[in-house]
Amino acid sequence: MTERTTRALPVRVHRHADGIAMDDLFRSDPPSGAGGTGGTAARPLLGAGAPGRRNPPAEPELTERPGPAAPGWLAVLTGTAALGTAAALLWRARPPRTAHPLLWEWAALAALGALAVLCFGGLTRGRTGSAWVLSLFGRYRGSVRRTGLTWISPFVLRRRVDVRLRHWRSEPIAVVDAEGSALRVVVLVVWSVRDTARALYAVDDHLDYLREQVEAATARVLSQLPADAFQGGTPTLRDAEAVGDALTRLLAAECRPVGVAVFSAQPTRIEYAPEVAVAMRRRQLAALDARHRDSVLTGVIDAVDDTVARLTARGLVELDDFERQALVKDLTVAFCTRRGDLPRQDEE
Repeated sequence: MTERTTRALPVRVHRHADGIAMDDLFRSDPPSGAGGTGGTAARPLLGAGAPGRRNPPAEPELTERPGPAAPGWLAVLTGTAALGTAAALLWRARPPRTAHPLLWEWAALAALGALAVLCFGGLTRGRTGSAWVLSLFGRYRGSVRRTGLTWISPFVLRRRVDVRLRHWRSEPIAVVDAEGSALRVVVLVVWSVRDTARALYAVDDHLDYLREQVEAATARVLSQLPADAFQGGTPTLRDAEAVGDALTRLLAAECRPVGVAVFSAQPTRIEYAPEVAVAMRRRQLAALDARHRDSVLTGVIDAVDDTVARLTARGLVELDDFERQALVKDLTVAFCTRRGDLPRQDEE
């Protein structure tokens, strides 16, 4: 019996020459591969790409470039000069001098009027944190990031794009973890438009594209690890830094071809879906109770081992195998009773 029960003890109990024999009070660790932590294989790194998977292609010709624009004060000065010249011509051609203005005077007045309309009609205001994207007959003509009073040709179509640093908080996204448990995840994304041409023309709507990619990337990353490791010793989704880094890398690669730069994508809340929350809560409590019992029994074993070792080392008692087993049982019961954590017989 002594030999059989000694093999069931944890390894650290046998650090003394005279190991303590126990009677079925402590079970040995589960073998590797039989459901214990020792047989848990290391999971792949978060964000590792699947073989053969490709990111969306980017059009090399569609990239942001400066568009035709001029300072606004120059357009105001030119338009004012044109109006002044036209007024001088009209003053010169007043009726006392001639009853019928010459043809060249009419042509000059028309040209000066068109120039004034062109100068004042192209005036616009450039805002900090936004850019004008110009197109002519559906063709991209450039982007203008000037601020203040700016002149842009009135013959081109202008669309304003927000290029400021922005953040977006998603609605709860339904995903599953590596064990198939349903989760609800809220993700906070910090992003900005880096290339205005691609943001407008590479996709129909870059905001919708970003939202869809957040959902897809979240489902892909969170499916690689379990939400909780009830047995301990394995990485989980509770490592917010690792999950956020993997999600950021994946989103940045997916959104770069459409001119969107993703700086951070961080899950702010990961919780179980309502249909499985109660069952998972019970499982968590059971795992916590098991770890607590294990820590208590480990402390008791160490205390018993130290007590018996001191008694025998100092020659206070001389024990054979049977007496040693009886002393160990009595000390174990005493220490457990003192801590109030003695397992009940119906729970064993």
